[in-house]
Amino acid sequence: MITALTAAQFVFQDGATQSFTADGRTTYVERGARSSGEWSVVDDGTFASFWPPTYRATYEVRWTVENGVPVGVSFTDARSGVRYNGRYQRPES
Repeated sequence: MITALTAAQFVFQDGATQSFTADGRTTYVERGARSSGEWSVVDDGTFASFWPPTYRATYEVRWTVENGVPVGVSFTDARSGVRYNGRYQRPES
């Protein structure tokens, strides 16, 4: 899971981005507003996030694969069942 989350920055359909670092930090940027939080592995395929001061959530994570290549991850909120699809934002060649 750490590899899936830290491979590259994610970009979501609405243009928001999120990055995860191996030391448990995450940054989410939506319409220029930046927020920082923490994340940790709960179980294989599940992680928890904490956004100070009090927001906590748990997500199931699954690879998104196209033509045999991972292109991102889907995050499903364990509480609401809402799924968010993040695609890896790769540097332009």
